[in-house]
Amino acid sequence: MASIINPPQGLTNDDVRQLDRQYVFHSWSAQGNLNPLVIAGGEACRLWDYEGNNYLDFSSQLVNANLGYQHPKVVAAIQAQAESLVTIAPATANLMRGQAAKRIIERAPAGFNKVFFTNAGADANENAIRMARLYTGRDKVLSAYRSYHGNTGVAVCATGDWRRQPNEYARGHVHFFTPYAYRSEFMASDPQQECERALFHLRRVIEGEGPNSIAAILLETIPGTAGILVPPPGYLQGVRALADEFGILMILDEVMTGMGRTGKWFAFENYDVKPDLITFAKGISAGYVPTGGVVISRPIAEYFNDRLFPGGLTYSGHPLAMAAIVATLDVMAQDKICENAASIGEQVLSPGLKALQQKHAIVGDVRGIGVFHAIELVSDRATRQPLSAAAMAGLKASLLNAGLLPFVAENRLHVVPPCIITADEARRGLEIIDLALSAVTPS
Repeated sequence: MASIINPPQGLTNDDVRQLDRQYVFHSWSAQGNLNPLVIAGGEACRLWDYEGNNYLDFSSQLVNANLGYQHPKVVAAIQAQAESLVTIAPATANLMRGQAAKRIIERAPAGFNKVFFTNAGADANENAIRMARLYTGRDKVLSAYRSYHGNTGVAVCATGDWRRQPNEYARGHVHFFTPYAYRSEFMASDPQQECERALFHLRRVIEGEGPNSIAAILLETIPGTAGILVPPPGYLQGVRALADEFGILMILDEVMTGMGRTGKWFAFENYDVKPDLITFAKGISAGYVPTGGVVISRPIAEYFNDRLFPGGLTYSGHPLAMAAIVATLDVMAQDKICENAASIGEQVLSPGLKALQQKHAIVGDVRGIGVFHAIELVSDRATRQPLSAAAMAGLKASLLNAGLLPFVAENRLHVVPPCIITADEARRGLEIIDLALSAVTPS
């Protein structure tokens, strides 16, 4: 690890925190009592502050730092692009933009041939919905209650969780329940029954809304923020079959799950299914420069050959972001990052988390794939009562004090380190979690 930086003019964590609190308005927060963690620098899977504290990252920030921090080849590519051309309008042809799109198409399934670049994941979903509505001539979009698709006008309405409720001003959004075997909405007794009943529920929603009114079904391949809800065998194939039966497009949101997170380039490769539109962001540039986009199947791309597509963004395909994509995808291929994520998941995280479940009564469920896992914490295994917010806050503090940067959501600890994490680092992270769980008092 690189040495901890020398703070400019003797800066302290408090100096930076006070500057933040005076001028920065934070997302998803009441502003008055915030006490943000201060980070000064990082390298690989480690981060540090201005006072010598360092952290092993088990969060990948917002599950986007797939290559960790300061990867020299990605940094160098961004620097080289900044020296040659720092910005250009999206209507131009640009070498780096074309190379980025070509690399994405090479990793997409057969039958995809174009990429529309956006600023991030939310507007990727926004534009995929726009394409689906225009292509089908229909209006409604079905998406899951347990989902998060972004914070732009349409994407936040497609989102299923509470964040959509104060933002519901887009039209035509209908929600349904997807499989969640640990807390089944369908009173299922096993994964097969959960799958069958969830698909029957979706069929009834389609029939109730009117198939001819539905443009698309939008799903996270594996719902991430909602709890890393790995779909049971056959579910995604069943959704694909329903979409085909009723002439509905299938959009898979790979913003969080794509680019190595599950041990594959795209998470849907684990499930033998192919969508009509794929959205991406986060890991596509390792989070180094904001970017996202839509991978478009040939029939939809060709539909717009002689029809105007009424959408665009000033920074669509920004050269610095495109350089980050090209370098990230090349590094991932050369260094076998997908293979590393798969191996860490199979050999370290999955068995390690199952051992924690056996050891700690507060661990109700563990689930995941690759470097995309969750620990669901309960105060009582019999009732599955979620662990309290106070207990979760205490757990988070314990993890930080022990040098682990966690991703905590509701009563869950998401285990989502960078895809480059080593087996030793992953084991060390699990050891820290083990000790922290031992100190939790259920409430």
